[in-house]
Amino acid sequence: MIDETVEEIADMQTHSASNVAIKAARALLTVADREVTTVEEYERDLERNASVLRRANPSHAILQNAMADIVDAVTTADLTDVEDAKAVTRSTVDTVIENVRREKQDAAANAVPLFEDGSTILTHDYSSTVLAGLERAVEDGRELEVYVTEARPRYLGRRTARRLAGLDGVETHLIVDSAAGHHLPECDRLITGITSIVDEHIYNRIGTFPLAATANEVGTPMAAVGASSKIVGKRFVFENEYRPVSEVMREPAEGFNVKNPGYDATPLSLVDTIITDEGELEA
Repeated sequence: MIDETVEEIADMQTHSASNVAIKAARALLTVADREVTTVEEYERDLERNASVLRRANPSHAILQNAMADIVDAVTTADLTDVEDAKAVTRSTVDTVIENVRREKQDAAANAVPLFEDGSTILTHDYSSTVLAGLERAVEDGRELEVYVTEARPRYLGRRTARRLAGLDGVETHLIVDSAAGHHLPECDRLITGITSIVDEHIYNRIGTFPLAATANEVGTPMAAVGASSKIVGKRFVFENEYRPVSEVMREPAEGFNVKNPGYDATPLSLVDTIITDEGELEA
């Protein structure tokens, strides 16, 4: 199961960072099903597999934190035998999954005031937390107009648009990424998700930085929404992910190189509001 989960994470078959962390935590449970003779052997196996899962997407802070929390809980516990270590693993995995889900839902609930009735929003790519907040706003009876960038090269914005199209009260527009500057002046707010916040930057899906810079230029406020566990300190160093060339073009690149970074860094100075499960933070 761990190998399959690693492949799924690396191939971006799961688009939400929160869902990636949950799947990785569940995959780590398979270590508790293995037969080992000593606690030391079990801990080595757990650490090795957690490291493999972390490397599947080193840019996702919430994944890195989830794996570290599980390993730390086991290696620092007062264990008597292997079964004790397995019990700690299972209970910690349950706690980690519960915390990830709670943070996501609480962040979405705290984001609802951003979606004012009758307002026009522009969002980028696919953020399950932003979508959950938007859905809650619609359930409250608010009517919204939402522009969604298609988010090349994986076009995850199309998935967002299809989901929004199923909501009563949302007028949805799918636009090409390069049209964002044309539409942002007529929007009340730019709202994006968060992959991680490190030092003075928000790292998020590629294309977020130019959107933030354009929004700042035209006077459209920007808000970023995500779990507080995506705000990380010294134990996390962001590593950008360079995706396959085939995502950009299928024919051979003859005489030139194709660069396909997965994320970019947006200075916090361009962000007006950060919403997490702990409430609104100062950018």
